[in-house]
Amino acid sequence: MTVKIDKKIVGYTLVNEEDKAKAAANLQAQKDAANKVVQLGEPLSRPDKLVGNTYKIKTPVTEHALYITINDVIMNEYTPQEHRRPFEIFINSKNMEHFQWIVALTRVMSAVFRKGGDVTFLVEELKSVFEPSGGYFKKGGKFVPSLVAEIGEVVEQHLQEIGMLKKPGLDHHQKKLVEEKKAEYLEKHAKAGEEVTAEGFPKGAQLCTKCNTKASIVMDGCLTCLNCGESKCG
Repeated sequence: MTVKIDKKIVGYTLVNEEDKAKAAANLQAQKDAANKVVQLGEPLSRPDKLVGNTYKIKTPVTEHALYITINDVIMNEYTPQEHRRPFEIFINSKNMEHFQWIVALTRVMSAVFRKGGDVTFLVEELKSVFEPSGGYFKKGGKFVPSLVAEIGEVVEQHLQEIGMLKKPGLDHHQKKLVEEKKAEYLEKHAKAGEEVTAEGFPKGAQLCTKCNTKASIVMDGCLTCLNCGESKCG
């Protein structure tokens, strides 16, 4: 093959077999580096014994209850830094309708748990899944957008119990204020014959956008939640 040289030759060098081998080795090293998988951390190995909790959930979208078991591994045992972190999750039920995707979900979640690092992001990812049919209300009037979201709530509850997430809620003074406002409202409207739910909230209450509970009522000209204290007026 003939190659036309358009530029002036200012220097030259001879390429021997050793140079060719070095160039090939460098090229292969670059390809290996590009294809190398970066590991964020060493996966945790499974101990012979794990501690954990089992949670029962019964929803309107499943015929039978779901039993969610989350097992934890104890890190830095017998040291001041001892703590628990989730290692694996299992979901069992007599209902076989959701068996396939539940098995897939628990295997992926268990793999994330074993990988280590911050696993709290799973809570928001699961709770943000919405059911095309519109979700459902749990006992107590709390709205749940999907079965996956309720699984996310169980994971959130477990992470709060082992200290990986901070438990939300009102302080002592806020709780006292909400209870006083709730008692004041119910006493005022009880005379008018207004009915309340089994949880003590007015039946005509609206859904709170913060705690997803039907407990928001207009109080002092402002929409206020009698469950979590959320107020549109601040």
